[in-house]
Amino acid sequence: MSAQICRTMRSACCHTIKNRSFLHKAVLLHVAPSDLCVPSAPVFHKRLYSLDSLFSGPGRPTLGTSSRQACAEKTSTSPSPTHRNLSAVAVHDQHPPLSRYDFLDLGETEDKIRHAKSCKHKRYLIVDPDLATLVTEHLRPKDDKTIIFECNPGPGVLTRTLLNNGAQRVIALEGEKLFLHGLQDLERRLDGQLEVVHCNFFRLDPLGCGRVKPPARFSDSLFTDLGISERTWTDDIPGKVFGILPLHNERGLLLKMVYSLFEQLSFYKYGRMELNLFISENECLKLLSQPGDMVNYKACSVLWQMACDIALLHKEPWESIVMSSSRAKQRAKDNFCLVRLRPRADLFSAGLTPSNATALLLMIKQCLVKKKSKLIDKLNLWCPDRGSELLSEMGMREDILTGHVFPDDYLRLFQLMDKSEDFRQSWLYRENLENTGRMGWI
Repeated sequence: MSAQICRTMRSACCHTIKNRSFLHKAVLLHVAPSDLCVPSAPVFHKRLYSLDSLFSGPGRPTLGTSSRQACAEKTSTSPSPTHRNLSAVAVHDQHPPLSRYDFLDLGETEDKIRHAKSCKHKRYLIVDPDLATLVTEHLRPKDDKTIIFECNPGPGVLTRTLLNNGAQRVIALEGEKLFLHGLQDLERRLDGQLEVVHCNFFRLDPLGCGRVKPPARFSDSLFTDLGISERTWTDDIPGKVFGILPLHNERGLLLKMVYSLFEQLSFYKYGRMELNLFISENECLKLLSQPGDMVNYKACSVLWQMACDIALLHKEPWESIVMSSSRAKQRAKDNFCLVRLRPRADLFSAGLTPSNATALLLMIKQCLVKKKSKLIDKLNLWCPDRGSELLSEMGMREDILTGHVFPDDYLRLFQLMDKSEDFRQSWLYRENLENTGRMGWI
């Protein structure tokens, strides 16, 4: 009996490795035989850009059979609980049994490409197993309590890779019904590690009130349904969010999210959520710009740098990410940049609060409209005849331009002005009060 079980396990293991070797060939479509190519399917080139320390060399190496076996051995000896249990539904439906350290099959790459491109709406989706592995390495949580929110997972290649690498709670927020069935089928096979919700993360908390129809959702109802409660700002990171920002509205979404961060609204009511986003290289350049760059240094740059520790994790050629709708002609002309935005725990520790943060947002917007205007002129408008005094206290020159001020200096200036009664009587403070009822300012 034991010999028969061993033969069965060896057969299943060989079958799994065989499937993965095919995935390796499918990724390198430009060297595979021509009959394996899919019309209009993207070709996954070797990576030319990698800023992370997880992979060495000019590009990301693909995982061969030996490296996958080593990975499996490493996983089996890890103290963290990486095994998955089948639910009763999976047993009832007679799905292929999963052993304690077995990997979820990622599926045929060509099939995933066809499935992704069948979506009628324009979406950018990950189907490359190597890219999914790289993203997983950056999302790997420190403990089992950290929740991973995957925005618009599509065919679920990254979803399965996260689960294969030991993620204990993945919440897949999928806005397209086309992909829901496959994700929900995977959810039924597992034992609580995956939750699938019909929701588009980038359409959370629309303006107005009343009922909304999925995939739009209000964050309060979403997090209540998920059993996630509000947390204080200084607690550990409760969750990590991964997504690819829609290229047609990157700036608007980044502004909406950073406003919500300062006001602790939307999903930021539930703690310091860490964002891991693929954005265009052009938008990344603006996000990381420094004072003195009069072209790229904008209010959005100042606010994100003020609120978060920002890290550029990786650059990926746009050809590696599948665009769904064949009717959509717009494509990114540069690389996708994986950026991590981790909110600072001490952001609200020196006088800044969600109540007065809206005045800070308005001040930054006013200063960065004309980056070549003198800062002292702005200060004299908000705190009459106190501009020189404030700059002297900050150790700044009186002729400094608004486009040459660092984010931390803007925050310190605001904290000084907020203590002044003159500032509380200024037009800026009054306009702030008129905007406190508007969520996200969008």
